Amino acid sequence: GGLHGVGITAVNALSEWLEAEVRREGHVWTMEFHQGLLKTPLKKLGKTDKSGTKITFKPDGTIFPDIKFVYDTLTKRLQELAFLNAGVRIRIVDERTGQTDEFHYEEGLVEFVRHLNRTETVLYEEIIHIQGEIDGAQVDISVQHNDGSTENVRCFANNIFNIEGGTHFSGFRGALTRTINAYGKKANLFKDFTPSGDDFREGLTAVITVRVPDPQFEGQTKTKLGNSEVEGIVQTVVNEKLTKFFEENPGVAKKISLKGLLAAEAREAAKKAREMVRRKGALTTGGLPEKLRDCRSRELDITELYLVEGDSAGGSADTGRDSNIQAILPLRGKILNVEKAQLVKVLDNAEIANIFKAVGVPPGAAFDDVTKRRYGKIILMTDADVDGSHIRTLLLTFFFRHMRELVNNGCVYVAQPPLYRVTQGKKIRYVQTQEEMMTELVELALSDSNLQHEDGTIFEGEMLEKLVDLVSALEEPLGTLDRRGIDLKFLASNFATEEGLLPQYRIFLGKQQFWFISQEEKEQFLKEEEDKRGDELQIADDNGAAETATAEDSEEEEDEFAKAGALQVTDLHEIRTINDMLQKLKGYGIHLKDFYSPGNRNGEPIYPFCINSGSHAVKLSNLRQLLPSLRDIGEKGLKLTRFKGLGEMNSEELWDTSMDPEKRVLLQVGMQDAAAADEIFRVLMGDVVEPRREFIEKHALDVKNLDV
Repeated sequence: GGLHGVGITAVNALSEWLEAEVRREGHVWTMEFHQGLLKTPLKKLGKTDKSGTKITFKPDGTIFPDIKFVYDTLTKRLQELAFLNAGVRIRIVDERTGQTDEFHYEEGLVEFVRHLNRTETVLYEEIIHIQGEIDGAQVDISVQHNDGSTENVRCFANNIFNIEGGTHFSGFRGALTRTINAYGKKANLFKDFTPSGDDFREGLTAVITVRVPDPQFEGQTKTKLGNSEVEGIVQTVVNEKLTKFFEENPGVAKKISLKGLLAAEAREAAKKAREMVRRKGALTTGGLPEKLRDCRSRELDITELYLVEGDSAGGSADTGRDSNIQAILPLRGKILNVEKAQLVKVLDNAEIANIFKAVGVPPGAAFDDVTKRRYGKIILMTDADVDGSHIRTLLLTFFFRHMRELVNNGCVYVAQPPLYRVTQGKKIRYVQTQEEMMTELVELALSDSNLQHEDGTIFEGEMLEKLVDLVSALEEPLGTLDRRGIDLKFLASNFATEEGLLPQYRIFLGKQQFWFISQEEKEQFLKEEEDKRGDELQIADDNGAAETATAEDSEEEEDEFAKAGALQVTDLHEIRTINDMLQKLKGYGIHLKDFYSPGNRNGEPIYPFCINSGSHAVKLSNLRQLLPSLRDIGEKGLKLTRFKGLGEMNSEELWDTSMDPEKRVLLQVGMQDAAAADEIFRVLMGDVVEPRREFIEKHALDVKNLDV
């Protein structure tokens, strides 16, 4: 099923262009649309023994001002689908960066649970796998407990993630509680009292998926399954299969039962600890932390509590704040990592106790308690160095685990101190982001520069600014060509049209390659080859290897397709953008040849362009050097300092950059995906090292401005 009702029709209406390629009935079929309207009717191309549909589209820039696909978001969903559909192989390639991932899980949900529990110490090794079908509804569930206290259950209906659960979850929950209770009582494990269902789900990791003929969801986003009959079906399947599993695996059944018993005892102990804290008055206004610099106002809508790193920053913040509405709580060093601590230990930590006291919300607070908090905004303000990042992460972990309702209700914020301090003479200013800094450097250079072509043409003022915008728009697509291993000069010299446009389509036929400007030329070539070869002609996938099943055998299969004379058709979509920009650049007298180095003349390198800035001149062999050179020019006369510490600012600077409501930048902490948030906290803050190492290795190259 679809997720938000935005299917192919809506995507087509919102796209500059869209292509559909369908492999069925032994042939490849294609259609193309432009601005939502049919451009090329359905056409039959060569033969294939594969089936499937490929949709390629480009979002319309006139509708979406900022077009940016997030690779990690797509990867997460595709990996999820591979887990849910055992045996299916899914491959994703980001042609912007060359990043690629492939997902294939023969055991399906069993491997999904193993993946979710990779950060935990499991209670038992074998993953409980439950399957069944009643009245056309298929039930597939995998279960495993770990020694933690967090419940991690993910529910799906017809491959759609139901973040709020639904009838399949309530059916599972009831059956789980009933079955474990029955076993515990039969084994005489529950003597004094019987644990609750919540106790049995502590440390539970489970994936529940159902496939039903007519799913009914609550809300357009399908966050909750509503089919009433599904609850009984899931209960019946889980009761029967789990009871049988317990009979065959009494050791596992006993571990699960005793863990529930321990959870019940811990819950009672934590309840007593909370009551003791309340009796001491620690959560009342009379027991506020000594270091808290409180504000005068008590209006929830305007008051703010800043949690700052150390007494030094606390002093600057205290002096520079608006004492009517802003309170300051300095924290001493790094707080306890609550991901690894029991609630009793958390409540016993002095720094965390101070946060509870200052905020005025008890641990695990319900919504009614959150509305009684002492401040409208809770703002985390730490340094931009390694220690500051660590403290901020520890604080976020604390709020996620023990004051989640504050996060859910948008009460928690992270202050964003500026990234750069820019000194120009005696003037000091701050720049917030890397992108802003790069843009500002180019703007500074343009204010006092011109670009001169070897034919005498001079670009300056508004004309130069527009030229820079067009050249900037070519950076990403030209970079994609580079990553494909396609040399721009070779492609332009051998295959460009007289108008200076690049071919968009590439076809490999065996070991030969052919390039085509238009789809009509490509289709004519395919038709001629089909007429020559008939049934022998096969069209291979354009995934970098001809119809490859795995990365390991790609070279072998590619050789087989080469011998058989298979066609591999690739549409280089980035060339659409390149050709569009080249058409616009013609109005400035700029052509394709200006984007690659012309070589040498009489043994000397040729520089067709020169940037003149004051008394400086910078020679360029091609326009791809324009932006980096302008940034270098813009940086002259400036002292750029990457800003790290709040303590480096005096109180006035701290107010101007981080605390003034009119100027500051705050990031609101929220949870679009609670399950994903839970997983990332377990990976980064939990006890198991291996998943954290894998995460760091995977994202190491994404780090910018590393502080060492």
